[in-house]
Amino acid sequence: MKTIILASASPRRKELLKTIGLKFKVEPSDYEENISRELEPHELAKSLSLEKARLVAQKHKDALVIAADTFVVFEGKILGKPHTKTEAKEMLETMNGKPHLVITGFTILDTGSNKAVSKAVETRVYLKKLNSNEINAYVKSKEPLDKAGAYAIQGLGSVIVEKIEGDYFNVIGLPLSALTESLKEFGVHIL
Repeated sequence: MKTIILASASPRRKELLKTIGLKFKVEPSDYEENISRELEPHELAKSLSLEKARLVAQKHKDALVIAADTFVVFEGKILGKPHTKTEAKEMLETMNGKPHLVITGFTILDTGSNKAVSKAVETRVYLKKLNSNEINAYVKSKEPLDKAGAYAIQGLGSVIVEKIEGDYFNVIGLPLSALTESLKEFGVHIL
């Protein structure tokens, strides 16, 4: 069996892969993401994950590299990760009480054959209508910082999500169902 490498520093992605029993090594990609490129969101997510995978793949002769990129699309606009409390508050106020899309692009790249599969998965998330005290309290928790869409559905952010349509794990950062189906194409079977 080939070595599987997760090209991500995300502790959430690492935990998700552990949950399904996949044996892997972690080697974060230092690819510089650019979400302002002129691509449709699904294509951008796939493209970013492919570039991350390629960068890590260069260092390995016979491995499967898994890379992913997750972002939020609100009213047609891609939202990045807030780096300050002010940015997080503005993002949450903008999306307050409204649905948005979480799109994760992932790539599996076989460094031996150079075969690559890239897919994008979309989940619609509906945020509750929050008052300013609730938004301030959530921002004060610091959880929204550096999270796509300024919330973490698997953490305290779970209380601000009304409902979702689609893959819950996609919102965390890795659509496990689609990923495990794609892994079969590389001879990796989880079940």
